[in-house]
Amino acid sequence: MLVADGASKRTALVDAYRGLAAEGLLLLSAGNLSLREGDRILITPTGADQSIEPEQIVLIDRNGEVGGQGIPSSEWPMHAAIYEARPDVMAIVHTHSDACTALSCLRQPLPAFHYMVAFFGTDAIPCAPYAHFGSPDLARGAAETLGAGNACLLANHGMISVGRSMAEAAKGASLLEMLARQYILALQAGSPVLLSPDDMAEARRRYGYYGRARIPQA
Repeated sequence: MLVADGASKRTALVDAYRGLAAEGLLLLSAGNLSLREGDRILITPTGADQSIEPEQIVLIDRNGEVGGQGIPSSEWPMHAAIYEARPDVMAIVHTHSDACTALSCLRQPLPAFHYMVAFFGTDAIPCAPYAHFGSPDLARGAAETLGAGNACLLANHGMISVGRSMAEAAKGASLLEMLARQYILALQAGSPVLLSPDDMAEARRRYGYYGRARIPQA
């Protein structure tokens, strides 16, 4: 039987949801957030919106069994699949933010047009194949496409950002939306010049020091 979790993680989920909604990244009930809770998952409920409260967060196991009350987001299988595939991931943000969703409808990756793509640990942000929302196919495709990176697009759907904390995953969601918007603007002006693999490798090296220490020169 599942037992109640500490209130702090529920509050962190609600704060992150409201913050992303205030940025315009979570419109109406389009999106869901979760946190790893041991071998279980804390996830926003189905139909959640900006009025969400901590007591509405749903505790589930990896099979979707609810501990307590509430109905989890229909995307719980996708969250469960990612946590299963990535033991390092502690938090997941999924949104239908405008620029990311528009880009996902092209079914193409977000390439290395800007060095900040390296924030996500890859040279490009891949796009998962289309599958119906809430389906096992979407869960499997999202986890496989994410791979070892920290973000991906979902074809004709939206995006996913993961992190070692909810703050990191939420930051990734905001950054990815900014990059998608900038890439779309660049496409309108011409053909963006992409950075080389060496450029991206150096950007990732520098990100290892960003916000922590002075960056030593290579």
